[in-house]
Amino acid sequence: MAEANAQEANSGSDSGSRPTSASTTGGKAALKEQFAAFAKFGDKTADGKTIKLSQSDKWFKQAKVIDGKKVTTTDTGIAFRKISKNGPKLTFTEWNKYLDEIAATKKIDQGELSTKLTECGKPGLSGATVVQKSSVTDRLTDTSKYGGTHKQRFDDDGKGRGKSGRADAKGDGYVSGYKHKDSYDKAH
Repeated sequence: MAEANAQEANSGSDSGSRPTSASTTGGKAALKEQFAAFAKFGDKTADGKTIKLSQSDKWFKQAKVIDGKKVTTTDTGIAFRKISKNGPKLTFTEWNKYLDEIAATKKIDQGELSTKLTECGKPGLSGATVVQKSSVTDRLTDTSKYGGTHKQRFDDDGKGRGKSGRADAKGDGYVSGYKHKDSYDKAH
């Protein structure tokens, strides 16, 4: 009878709000996949097994973990050096300790941190070079207002002519304005 009550108590405790080992394993697998992707990002020689501080910071910024107020790159640098013992890279196991260190020092829920890092997407460039449109830019790039030799560098549509717009055409050997062109007797 006591064994039956113990089994009921154990089965009742498993149905609580604790995550199951399958969901935790799935979260770790997704996190490890993201780890490998960011570990390879920007480094052609990387194998995805170790990550540098710069790559980790890129990941944290993309996941909006580094916000400049609560968590900064200084905080991540200090934690990284603490875990890596001045080594340049961390393995996935060491990086998890690094994640725990940041969560503990900054009082952030480690689960929330892992969720942000897992759901931020693959590494990429986000808004790297956006061309600003303004009246000043429009005025300065309006080729119809160019004068002198600069005007010759563009065609009627405002597109650049390339080298033909920069280089002078091959001359015939006479200076401009010479009145007796081709009058020299070739018999001399």
